[in-house]
Amino acid sequence: MSTDRQLIAMHGWCGDSRSWDPWLPLWRSRGWRCSCGERGYGALAAHQPGWADAPGLKVVIAHSLGPHLLPPAVLQAADALVLLTSFARFVPAGHQGKRVQAALAAMATQLRGENPGAMLQAFLEQVAAPAAPELLQASPAREPLDSRGLERLHSDLTLIAQARGLPDGFPTEARVLLVQAGNDQIVHPLARQELESSLPSADVLTLAGAGHGLIGTATVAMVNGWIDGLSAR
Repeated sequence: MSTDRQLIAMHGWCGDSRSWDPWLPLWRSRGWRCSCGERGYGALAAHQPGWADAPGLKVVIAHSLGPHLLPPAVLQAADALVLLTSFARFVPAGHQGKRVQAALAAMATQLRGENPGAMLQAFLEQVAAPAAPELLQASPAREPLDSRGLERLHSDLTLIAQARGLPDGFPTEARVLLVQAGNDQIVHPLARQELESSLPSADVLTLAGAGHGLIGTATVAMVNGWIDGLSAR
């Protein structure tokens, strides 16, 4: 087991750094350095992680929108990336994307409406499906959100809608593991296919019955095994 690993983890839209709580003890038990990004939608203070000046492989692990929330310099310096139910372009090109674009626009309107919490709870149900939403890690959507948090959610929803490819700084020579969910109710199948096409050398792990939140899977063990097996190039 290799200990020369430095990890930066980034949650997705409407999530926070607590989503990595099941991962942290295993990373630390391996002696891996880890820093978790925090967008600051809820009560936790926003935090943008950076690499420590230390030897070893640099690995980004990000869920859904996570890669698009990291600075280009962080991505550019990564030796390897694990993308969990993520995407390059969220809205598929052509007529297939019209329904997705309309859904995002409706969510943006509801965020600035009288009851944004109802929309966020419905979103969590889709993230968790086919599992129960109660099985998700803690989310800011389950807590009171102030105007700052709602505005940041709205801004990042615009980022999702406007994503047209891999985020700036994405290291094209890095090793990549794509973890895809076969029953993903958030990321359109065409968006998943486009991500794979954008990264033809990536290792792909498709979990047939899993949803966007990857609940009830062995994802943590499989991803840690992949990271542990990385070697310097």
